[in-house]
Order: sequence, then C-alpha cells, then structure tokens
Amino acid sequence: MTKIGIMGGTFDPVHNGHLLLAKQACTEYVLDAVWFMPSGQPPHKRDRVVSDSSHRCAMVKLAIAGEPAFAFSDFEVSRKGSTYTAETMELLKASCPDHKFYYIIGADSLYEIEKWYQPERVLASVSFLVADREYAGEHRPLNDQITYLTERYHACIQKLHCCEMAVSSDEIRHAIRLGQPVDDYVPRAVREYIDSHHLYRL
Repeated sequence: MTKIGIMGGTFDPVHNGHLLLAKQACTEYVLDAVWFMPSGQPPHKRDRVVSDSSHRCAMVKLAIAGEPAFAFSDFEVSRKGSTYTAETMELLKASCPDHKFYYIIGADSLYEIEKWYQPERVLASVSFLVADREYAGEHRPLNDQITYLTERYHACIQKLHCCEMAVSSDEIRHAIRLGQPVDDYVPRAVREYIDSHHLYRL
C-alpha cells in the first residue's frame, strides 16, 4: 500500500515551516510522497479575505519544485463552496483505496482540532502526524493532548520529532505589509512571486 502524507491548509502563503514538516514526515515515517493540498474556501477563515486560489496554488507549486517526493493536489481547491477536512479525507480515501493517508499538522492544530467541523469524523478518517512542539501555560502537554484525543476519539496520532518553525502565514503577511523582509521564512521563488504580484500589501 502506498503511504501518502497530506499537507493541507490555505498556504497563504506557503512557508518553510510547511516544507520542514513534510520533509521530516517523509524521512521519519518512510512516506512514498507528500501531497500539498491547498484548501478552497476554509469555513473557519470567513473573518478574513483569503488570497485567490490561483495565487496560493502557484506559490505551492513553486515551493515544492525540485522535491521529487512532493506533489501538488487540487483535490480540495477544485471543490465548490466551503471545504471540510472530514469530507475531504473520506472522499480521498474512497477515490484512492490503495493508499494509506497521513495528515501532517503542527502542534497548534492538534490543540484546536476539536473546533474543526465534526472532529470525530476527522480523527476517525486518517492517521495524524504532529510536530513535536510544547506550549507553555494555556495548553496541556502535547503528550497529554495526544492521549486525550486517542482515548476520546480512538484517534491514531504520532509525533514528528522535529520542532515547528516559529513562524506563521499570518506573521509573514503582517511582515510584508510593514515592508519587512521575509527571506528567512519562505522559499526564494515564493518571495519573488509575492513581490511580482504585489500580494499582502494592503
């Protein structure tokens, strides 16, 4: 059975942290490939304007160029209306029954996953690989969060033994609006695309 990692998200923009997690997942769990799957209209981000999917998809394609184990997938972005991870993974599994899927996420997403649409369906539909990052104060330790979700939802959650890059797409967009450099956070080709299309300036 082919082992496929799924990197989902708005990728607005895609950044080096996404690539770092994907590479670690490939190495640590011997995945055959990682599919980068930009979302369509994410229902949890209706409070802000998400960049047009053509830009987000173009940046993902530039970011993964030259990485033979990485592939672009329009499976979600091509669907109309709001897209939910639960539905996406169920449809994906039905269309690719010979694949074993692993959903790759950062630790922050694991703490928020019960706020996702029908989290019980999400956690039942796919195995999760989560970045090993601890948060102080407001969150329980990551191992405790994994244990809690495993026991409550019978989820399969395994850790990626690499730390998340301490940057988010929100922070990158904010830095660009302020005219600050982002070269350390996004691939050069992505930064050039952002500049040439004047993204995130307003």
